[in-house]
Amino acid sequence: MANTYLLSASILSADFSRLGEQIQAAEQAGINWVHVDVMDGHFVPNITMGPFIVAACRQVTNLPLDVHLMIDHPQNFIKLFADAGATTLSVHVENTMHLHRTLQEIREMGCKPGVVLNPSTPAGMVTPILHMVDLVLVMTVNPGYSGQSFISEVVPKIACIRQELDRINPQAYIEVDGGITSETLPLVAQAGANVFVAATSIFKYPAGISAGVQALKAAFPDI
Repeated sequence: MANTYLLSASILSADFSRLGEQIQAAEQAGINWVHVDVMDGHFVPNITMGPFIVAACRQVTNLPLDVHLMIDHPQNFIKLFADAGATTLSVHVENTMHLHRTLQEIREMGCKPGVVLNPSTPAGMVTPILHMVDLVLVMTVNPGYSGQSFISEVVPKIACIRQELDRINPQAYIEVDGGITSETLPLVAQAGANVFVAATSIFKYPAGISAGVQALKAAFPDI
């Protein structure tokens, strides 16, 4: 198991009139990755960002850009996001028809491949490709909007995937996205997650971005 805990700040909850400033504030506070949620209004019920936002993020930070493709036909957009500066490109098992080929193409484009499961998708759906990925992203809300409540029933699935990764690909991360707060973070960490995506808990934290980051980092388990 990759034995480092990382915090990936999702800009879905950022103030886009001050996006560069807010990313830099989060970086100064100690985040590890910048998470970009790409939605097309078809696969999920929202429309958000495209490659130009990834390129804008790349201009203001050297941190890894953790790009989550919640779009139909993600294989058609790999090069665009890779050229824009994505570090990791994660695609959903539910709608990626040729998953092996897509993951191979992501790596060939110089990005780290990830695979994503929605809350109701069984853990076994990703077993055949675990040897090919750098991360498995487990959704703990139904994707589409920030600020949703954590679905606790997903936690045992995280543990199942961790067990399989330890057997097949122990260096791969398990990333968790959805309702991550200082209260829910320890639950998913105990199950085996080691990358935590937070949007509202950082960019809409009442005491500010820096305080939000510190509250989440304080919840990291001791290694």
